[in-house]
Amino acid sequence: MKTSLLTIAVCLLFSALAPCWAQTPPSDTTLAANPIFQKNCAKCHGKSAEGRHFGGPSLISDKATSTDDLHNIIANGKGRMPKYGGKLTAEEIDILIQEINKLNKK
Repeated sequence: MKTSLLTIAVCLLFSALAPCWAQTPPSDTTLAANPIFQKNCAKCHGKSAEGRHFGGPSLISDKATSTDDLHNIIANGKGRMPKYGGKLTAEEIDILIQEINKLNKK
């Protein structure tokens, strides 16, 4: 009896925490595989961040862009890029910035 109650409690705990794990991609995810990028950025910047002809520029660049500049651009928009500060959490923006930076490390 005690074992079955413990099993039920563990299952309930995991089912309650599963949505939390599903929303935050692991930190070793690449930008192209990141669901946040695919949902919010890929339609303009391309599925693998290479840019699109009449869309957003490539995120793969030889020019160094500071983390603060990237955060400001994503949160507040720039030019034709919309603001994502109200659509994405600070953690999601930070994950995108980390992955953009990894993409540009040589």
